[in-house]
Amino acid sequence: MIMKEELVIVAQEEIAPRIFAMDLSGEMVAEMAAGQFLHIRVPDASKVLRRPISISQVDKEAGVCRIIYRIEGEGTRLFSQMPVGQLLDCMGPQGNGFDASFLTAGQSVLLIGGGIGVPPLVELAKEIVAKGCQVTAVIGFAHQAAVILEEELAKYGRVIVTTDDGSYGRKGYVSEMVDAFPEDFDAVYSCGAPGMLRYVDSKFAQHVHAYMSLESRMACGMGACYACVVHPKEGQEADAKRVCEEGPVFPTGSLVL
Repeated sequence: MIMKEELVIVAQEEIAPRIFAMDLSGEMVAEMAAGQFLHIRVPDASKVLRRPISISQVDKEAGVCRIIYRIEGEGTRLFSQMPVGQLLDCMGPQGNGFDASFLTAGQSVLLIGGGIGVPPLVELAKEIVAKGCQVTAVIGFAHQAAVILEEELAKYGRVIVTTDDGSYGRKGYVSEMVDAFPEDFDAVYSCGAPGMLRYVDSKFAQHVHAYMSLESRMACGMGACYACVVHPKEGQEADAKRVCEEGPVFPTGSLVL
């Protein structure tokens, strides 16, 4: 159910260079699930398009959610300057999130994240652990200063951090760590840059419960404008899927990436 609400900023901090965590309070928090996103209006009349930002954590009892975003342009820069107490015009929760309904106690789950794709995995890890499953997370970053959410994910299971330059954790890419795992996982969830998702899509193409969350530029964010379409591997051009509506989470092996 998509709603429109002015959420209240209750906290905001810079957690890494150009990366901010913002806590928002409002009624729509009760409807949020891991893997969904908010479509947020920039508080500037010259900025017509909303910005899609994934939901990182949800506290339904307190009515507060956390989003984590990186300053990419003028719109997100304006977000970073907004004070506690200001209202933020949000549409959401939008998109289909991560499906964990099939998981049962004792199963093992692998989370794979890269950079600003790591935030939505935190709420997912919480939901998975609540079902009695074991979580292993492999998260990759360019360098030490860019590392985020290691401690938050460590609350729910084993965390392996990689950096491209070896300045923190293990040197290399997440793919090297994942390839080295001797065990199989009952489910795999991923979110990150296109290159990383192509790797996940290929490696787990035949896995019955492997999923990837896509990032995409959006216009309406409601499925009407078809600005964020992706194409299935099987089917006609008219079978295009909208990241904002049918996604952002899709099964591996199902799309042309």
